[in-house]
Amino acid sequence: MIFALPFPNIDPEIFAFDLFGFNVALRWYAVAYIAGLILGWRYILMLISRPTLWNAVPMVKQQVEDLLTYMVVGVIVGGRLGFVLFYNLEQYLQNPIDILKVWEGGMSFHGGFFGVVVGVALFGWRHKLPILSIGDAVAAAAPIGLFFGRIANFIKPELWGRPTDAAWGVNFPDSRAQICPSDWVGDCLRHPSQLYEAGLEGLVLGLLIAWVIWRKDWLKTPGRVIGLFLVGYGAARWFIEYFRQPDAQFISADNPIGYIVTFAQTGATMGQLLSLPMIIVGLIMIVKLRKNI
Repeated sequence: MIFALPFPNIDPEIFAFDLFGFNVALRWYAVAYIAGLILGWRYILMLISRPTLWNAVPMVKQQVEDLLTYMVVGVIVGGRLGFVLFYNLEQYLQNPIDILKVWEGGMSFHGGFFGVVVGVALFGWRHKLPILSIGDAVAAAAPIGLFFGRIANFIKPELWGRPTDAAWGVNFPDSRAQICPSDWVGDCLRHPSQLYEAGLEGLVLGLLIAWVIWRKDWLKTPGRVIGLFLVGYGAARWFIEYFRQPDAQFISADNPIGYIVTFAQTGATMGQLLSLPMIIVGLIMIVKLRKNI
């Protein structure tokens, strides 16, 4: 491909050094997560500092810091358990100690999302605060973390896309290790699906949620922003799954698309199956709460 884009080959480690025999490194991956959490926290603080956006401000500044702790634990525990249960259960049942090896990779957004839901519910229950309004604030900030997280996926690189002959196809390192068409000539160029996700799940969804908050007063109806996030993320993820390479355990020469279920000469991947309930629940919340305005 004349117009194929070379992978920028950014070093995943910003710096590294040995300290008493231990390798200490700061990675872009970690910086992305930290930036997403800090900026999300600051955005929530900005939202609760604007009383006119709410019928009743759901919490005070000091409580947002406590909420951040619940969210971090929810993302890590939920994300890891989600990956184990949804994507590689058989392997982890054979080697259960590997479940604790988070540093080797393996996190699921849908599991992390469920972990955050549990964390927000526990936080609201403990402090006797309105759970739906707190959830709206978290949903408003979530696209920030998604944007930085997907950029980190690109830099690592991981979660690349399916083979493509598009002019913007990227030659990711080691991507040929995953299945490419048998008649493929030259490098196995792939969709930069991480950047597609950063754009749709991060920028577009974040701007849409900001618009309904700042222009349409959606925070005054608790739960509507949550519903929009569920629909927006679920729809974006469903669409991008057509360009994203499934996990290796789901693909084979007979099933290069990675469908978990098939129907009407097509099918659905694991990411699509996990996103479908989000879309349905989100639509129900938006419609039901709209009737209650």
